[in-house]
Amino acid sequence: SMNHTRVVEFVLLGLANSRHLEIILFLFLLIAYLLILLGNITVISITLVNNFLQTPMYYFLRNFALLEITFTSTFIPSTLYSLLTERKTISLPGCFFQMLSFYYLGTCTLFHMAVMSLDRYVAICHPLHYTTIMNSRFCLQLILACWALSFILMFPPTIMTVQLPFCGPNVMNHFYCDTSLLLQLSCTDTGFIEELMFVTLIIILPGTFIVTVVSYGCIIITIFHIPSSAGRKKAFSTCSAHLIVVMVFYSTCFYRYIRPTQRGGQDSDKVLSFFFSVLTQMLNPYIYSLRNKQVKQALKENMLKACSASLRQ
Repeated sequence: SMNHTRVVEFVLLGLANSRHLEIILFLFLLIAYLLILLGNITVISITLVNNFLQTPMYYFLRNFALLEITFTSTFIPSTLYSLLTERKTISLPGCFFQMLSFYYLGTCTLFHMAVMSLDRYVAICHPLHYTTIMNSRFCLQLILACWALSFILMFPPTIMTVQLPFCGPNVMNHFYCDTSLLLQLSCTDTGFIEELMFVTLIIILPGTFIVTVVSYGCIIITIFHIPSSAGRKKAFSTCSAHLIVVMVFYSTCFYRYIRPTQRGGQDSDKVLSFFFSVLTQMLNPYIYSLRNKQVKQALKENMLKACSASLRQ
C-alpha cells in the first residue's frame, strides 16, 4: 500500500449524471436550501423577540432550528457549487471535515427530536407539573446532553476513519462524504471501524426512535381522553404531522444505515440520504413551528409593526 500514490482529493459523482438533470436539481436544491434558511431563521427570530414565546417548547424549537441550519450547511452549499460548476472534487481535509460535521450534527438532530417529543409528552400528559419539570436549568441540561452524547458516540468511529490511509481509488457515488464509502476506499483493513460504526448507529437510531415514538404514543392516548371533539381534532392534527415527519426521517435513516451490509454506493443510497438530509429538513420548521397558532400570531404582529413603522417613515 505504501507504494501507491496517496489520495489528496476525492471525486463525488453527485446527484445526477446528465447536465440537464443537474440544472434541474440545482434549482430544486437551491429553493429547498432557501426555504430551510428562511423557515429556521424566522423561527429563531420570532421566538427570541416575543415574550409570550419564552417557554421550554420554543426554547427547544429555537435550538433545533439553529441545528438544522448548521447541519444542512455542511453539505448543501458544496453540492450546489458542484451542480452549478460541474466540479466534482473535494479535498481530503474538506471531505473529512464534512464527514465529521455531517455525522455529529445529524446525531444531534436525532437527540433533539427525542427531547422535543419528551417536552410535548410532559406538557400534554402532565400539564400541572410541566413548569416544575421543564425549568430553565433542566432544559439547558437536556440541550447540552444532546451535544455531549452526540460527540461521545460519534467521535471515536469518525476520528478513526480520518486517520485511515487512502492510496487507491478516490471516487464516491454520493453527493457528500459518507463514512461507509470512505471505509471502502481505504487501503487498509477497516473491519473494526465498520463494526464500531454499526454498533454506534444501533444505539443512536433505535434508542432515539423508541423515545420519540413512545412519547407521541402516550400523547395520542391522552388526546383521546380530551372531552372536546374540536380539541381532539386539533391536537391529533398536530401530532400526526409531527409523526409523519418523524417516520419519513427515521425510515430512510434505518434503511440507509441499519442493514446487514454497510457497503454503500448505490444510487438508492443517494435518494435515501436526500430524503432525510434535505426534504425532511425543509419541512421541519413549517411542521414543528410555523403551523403553530402562537407563532402565526407573533408573525402577524411583527409584520404589522414593521408595516406601520415603514409607513411612519
